[in-house]
Amino acid sequence: MKNLITLEMKKELINYLKKHKKTDLVTLYLCYVEKKFETHPILFPKEKTIYQNIDSLTKLLEEKEGLYRETHIHVQFGQPTVNEETQKIYLCPFTGKVFGDNTHPNPQDAIYDWVSTCPENTEKKEGLRVKRFFVSEDPEIIKNYISERKKPLIKVVYSSAITGKLFHSKEAVIEDFKKNHCKPMTLIEVQNQNRFEIEEHFLAFLQSQLTEEKISQFVESLAQIKEFAPYLEKWLG
Repeated sequence: MKNLITLEMKKELINYLKKHKKTDLVTLYLCYVEKKFETHPILFPKEKTIYQNIDSLTKLLEEKEGLYRETHIHVQFGQPTVNEETQKIYLCPFTGKVFGDNTHPNPQDAIYDWVSTCPENTEKKEGLRVKRFFVSEDPEIIKNYISERKKPLIKVVYSSAITGKLFHSKEAVIEDFKKNHCKPMTLIEVQNQNRFEIEEHFLAFLQSQLTEEKISQFVESLAQIKEFAPYLEKWLG
């Protein structure tokens, strides 16, 4: 009979036995199955369900649109400082920065604050920067400061179906999901719990592996390797 246990697998199982002194036969078999099939069970707490791996979970959620939703946002460019309704403006004489009486809640305070810290304002009086500025109610002057507002950009983004947070790409949503909304488990933890459901395909896989025939084949393979002899004696009495 061909031995099911490769040299690499033998090392993995021996290391597991050394770390877990009270391991029984079925537990070691589950360790073998997990490593052989590269099974990485994952718990999705929201559904209280365990899946075979993160890829099968994300694929399923994507198929039923339970992971993210495509949406659109309008990216606005800043509000204009002067528009057609502006009747008075306050101007910085050093940089030309302008505040309108209808686009800023306190334009006079704003211009005072600006000129007192303006990097181009080098005029000083008694050691302090002067707070000099211009005021105009002339429609023709005001018109010079009106600029056409750029149209907003429409961006495609993705909202998490779990949290509602926005992300720039599907991949970013999936990465956040894997990091913050799933819990890795071992196959042994899956077998020893009864709080959560096991997804049907994963359950079918487990049932196909946990048969008397396959466990017997595993025991026969262990019996061909002398390092496992002491453990088999203990387990099989």
